[in-house]
Amino acid sequence: MDKPQIILHVQKPINYTLYDTRWIPSSAKFVVVGSYARGTGAIQIYEVSRGEIVLVHEVEKAKPIKCGTFGATANVHLKHLATGDFDGMMRIWDMEATEAPVYSVNAHKEIINCIDGVGGLGIGEGAPEIVTGSRDGAVKVWDPRQKVDPVATMESGDVECRRDCWTVAFGHAYNAHDRCVCAGYDNGDIKLFDLRNMSLRWETNVKNGVCNIEFDRKDISMNKIVATCLESKIHIYDMRTQHPTKGFASLTEKAHKSTVWLARHLPQNRDVFMTLGGSGSLNLWKYSYPPHRCQQDSEGVDMGKMGTLTLHQNVTLSTQPICGFDWSPDKLGLAVCVAFDQTIRVLIVTKLNML
Repeated sequence: MDKPQIILHVQKPINYTLYDTRWIPSSAKFVVVGSYARGTGAIQIYEVSRGEIVLVHEVEKAKPIKCGTFGATANVHLKHLATGDFDGMMRIWDMEATEAPVYSVNAHKEIINCIDGVGGLGIGEGAPEIVTGSRDGAVKVWDPRQKVDPVATMESGDVECRRDCWTVAFGHAYNAHDRCVCAGYDNGDIKLFDLRNMSLRWETNVKNGVCNIEFDRKDISMNKIVATCLESKIHIYDMRTQHPTKGFASLTEKAHKSTVWLARHLPQNRDVFMTLGGSGSLNLWKYSYPPHRCQQDSEGVDMGKMGTLTLHQNVTLSTQPICGFDWSPDKLGLAVCVAFDQTIRVLIVTKLNML
């Protein structure tokens, strides 16, 4: 079988530091966010037209913007982007009127490193909520329909034990009642919070800082997650069966020659995902399930069983880390990524329907 190809379709240099990028729902446009050298924030909207990346709209904000998500947009026609900035502010912007936010809250005491949304865009059941993680060690869940208080806060009561939260992800939102948040920290901790019971359901440590965590899909019963780390490794956990003492079955793979910044699952196939390397590389992976995902230990207790991971393609696009990536939800194989070399790249990945 011919391998998929990762093709650089078009690229565009930018005059500021890029941190994140997202496709705008139900459109052919994408948004990028970042930081100007003068210490202000950038929000820019682009589209691909006639083989070029064309700037459609831009606005400058008071503080650098680190991360963004459309995940809690209740209506795809609203096109509301939730962002976290260097000053700890979480704001929601209407992409068709970016002068002032439609929602704003002083969410954290320090920079918001990560953000995710669920319950919007028809993805996940329940309220359209946003989760933020910060250098202050707190993970907070917000309902934009309410005023300024988070609906949930997860942090250590001991100030000395609080760690820098680098990544957060919603999952398990398959009905109106269940929902989980998974968070990763600079010391290698991974914590799974059950929002229905407001409890810590599971935790582990992978020995290196956790750069990114993503559920393969938010709107199904917990299936699997990918965690990417410093020191070139990715960890996959099968979340379908939790053993009372051993936790979830997992596998570890050396993915890149440096930090693995991000993992993004293909919307059209949750078993395919891309990882982003600190060396400017992209790796395309496919996870294959074992014949039986559950087995019994020596005492007859159910425990998970891992499948296998296959690297289908890899390419190096930049001399600097690729820090942001998003698959198009509408067109199979279309993607956009941003890197610290201040360049936006639009990619086409071929033959994904054959994996």
